[in-house]
Amino acid sequence: MRVETVLLSLETAQYAGEGQDAVTLAGIAEAARRIEALGFDGATIPEAGHDPFLPAMIAAEHTERISIGTNVAIAFPRSPMVTAQIAWDLQHFSGGRFSLGLGTQVKGHNERRYATPWTGPPGPRLREYVLCMKAMFASFADPKTLTPFEGEYYRFTMLPPFFNPGPIAHSHVPIYLAAVNKYMARLTGELCDGLRLHPIGTFRYTKEVLMKEVAAGAAKGGRERSAID
Repeated sequence: MRVETVLLSLETAQYAGEGQDAVTLAGIAEAARRIEALGFDGATIPEAGHDPFLPAMIAAEHTERISIGTNVAIAFPRSPMVTAQIAWDLQHFSGGRFSLGLGTQVKGHNERRYATPWTGPPGPRLREYVLCMKAMFASFADPKTLTPFEGEYYRFTMLPPFFNPGPIAHSHVPIYLAAVNKYMARLTGELCDGLRLHPIGTFRYTKEVLMKEVAAGAAKGGRERSAID
């Protein structure tokens, strides 16, 4: 069993709107080293007040063993290429220890906080987002062969050599999805490497509802349930 903890966890004062301590590069590095020294298997970083990718880079630089992942980065404000590039670089710089956790957030946060258009149902749109990124990862790994993707929401049909980051040693970037509802759990089972659970989900709901949907998605994708974290 893997045991992870949160890097840059939220403070009660921040939830209450009373401010928070300023985050520093040295503080992130120290926290990451402490997590590794305490024996945790991994550290995950939320997108809550700060972008989750910069702390992941700092944590990768100052640790050697633990896995590092976003928990979660909000997908729709970023294009699939923007997310794929930073995930590819983090996987390379961390020596294969990075995992990309993605979530959709709700319509109000996308439109009113992120100033991002809500162009369709989040489930089908995230499905395309994941497939589009997988096509990009394949194109990064094999620069001579473009793996295109064309869907209703996303289209990837061009990658000139100048803009291709090129192959890396650990070319599989694990993708985890935040799941509260059945669709996202099924999508995780079908296409992704693991699930990021929401704090509001009870153990009973996770076991009796979400895990069954993960298994159904895995069956649809021709995969074993045991392959999904």
